[in-house]
Amino acid sequence: MRLTGKRVRALVTTVGTKQLGGWVALAAGLLLAGCASEPQVHLTGNVLIDGPRMITNGPPKDRVMWQYRTAAAAMRHGEYDYAKELLDDALLTSGGVSQDKSAKLARSYFHPESTKTFIGEPYERVMAFYYRGILYWMDGEPDNARACFRSAAIQDADADKHEYAADYVLLDYLDGLATLKLGGDGSDAFKRSEKEARLAKPPPYSTNANVLFFLEFGPGPFKYATGEYHDELRFGVVASPVDSAQLRVENQTITVGPYDDLYFQATTRGGRVMDHILGNKAVFKQTTGVAGTAAIVGGAIAASQNNRTAQNVGLGLMAAGIIASIVSAATRPEADVRTWNNLPRFLAFAALALPPGPHQVTVQFRDAAGTALPQFTKVLTVNVPSDGKDKVIFVSDQSLTPQTL
Repeated sequence: MRLTGKRVRALVTTVGTKQLGGWVALAAGLLLAGCASEPQVHLTGNVLIDGPRMITNGPPKDRVMWQYRTAAAAMRHGEYDYAKELLDDALLTSGGVSQDKSAKLARSYFHPESTKTFIGEPYERVMAFYYRGILYWMDGEPDNARACFRSAAIQDADADKHEYAADYVLLDYLDGLATLKLGGDGSDAFKRSEKEARLAKPPPYSTNANVLFFLEFGPGPFKYATGEYHDELRFGVVASPVDSAQLRVENQTITVGPYDDLYFQATTRGGRVMDHILGNKAVFKQTTGVAGTAAIVGGAIAASQNNRTAQNVGLGLMAAGIIASIVSAATRPEADVRTWNNLPRFLAFAALALPPGPHQVTVQFRDAAGTALPQFTKVLTVNVPSDGKDKVIFVSDQSLTPQTL
């Protein structure tokens, strides 16, 4: 039995009691909670146009998501200062989100997960810190870069129950490299990165490497919902045309494979496959719905009897059934499928030693057979400083080219 608003009003009229009507009105109010209209913003499909519009005029709960997306696009266009501004604000917001009222609403039974302020799944939060770490190192601040990589690792770990630890190869590898650059011992972090390696083992640190290439390629994971109530959060990915990268500069040629796979990270914690199911809400919705229908039917039968006591019992059952059914309808177990939708799938890294001055670097992205994909080739002019500081280069298969860095 499906209770529409029309049927509820008919039942209230049939019962003819102010008390029942009052309870029904109170329960029906739950159904309308969180239904306020959201501002509409015209989207062009260009994130560098849409992002700023949505950040300023879109739903506040989606602001961080659009900051994430716009920051990634800005980095691929060489707009690093803009990316820093976006990531700093997004990370500040996500750091205080546990006190956000919308997060508390989303944890209740009567509000969908998508009403909360978006901060992303662990792999998305990791990438926000990872990008910020790259930008810090780009600015000659390896200490702040290392702090970001460590913060990223915390996002991937279970800090409360300690059931699993972070398992990104690059986070530990870069932690150790930054430590080495700062005059410390990065060997423990390097050993962790070796242990975590599934796709390729990272090379030993080179103390004289002064040009650092952060590479990314392939389309990242997306989210979708399954289940009777769309309560099961799942992750999908399309096949990546790019499987590796090759760097060519002067007499050096280096082939770089991926060290981390964001699809693997999205679907696992500590290497264990995860099923993201909002089970408590789904069970609550199903239980209250079944109980409500049974109470209404039983109450209607009892109320139709000539016995006064049976009628009163029947009216009470119908009242409880109507309220339970409305509560069931108001329960929102839908999974939150909002996604940082322009992340890469694979993360890679390479370090070279180059003398000060300008150098032309060609980055070829290659498929699984090792064939170069010309549409993704990047040509860069890299100016290596003479002050001994690292030159940090960020290259995506979606990067603007040519660039002078």
